[in-house]
Amino acid sequence: MNDPQDPKSPDIQGEGNYEATRRYDKATTDFVKSGKVDEAARNARPKSESEAEAMRKAELEGKSHAKGEDPALRKGGGSQ
Repeated sequence: MNDPQDPKSPDIQGEGNYEATRRYDKATTDFVKSGKVDEAARNARPKSESEAEAMRKAELEGKSHAKGEDPALRKGGGSQ
């Protein structure tokens, strides 16, 4: 295993693990190309109103800790 403190190490930690990033990007691309995204989205829907409410609460809780929207998302002026 490479020493993460070694500046020549390809397994850079702190700035990111480049190999892990490549694996994630490939897995994500492969999943999108598989045509299973819509099915996964349907399967991720809440199964009941109580589950939907729990998801809404969790989202609001997460947003309450956010520092705000990145202004770069609005670059270009148009609403999305």
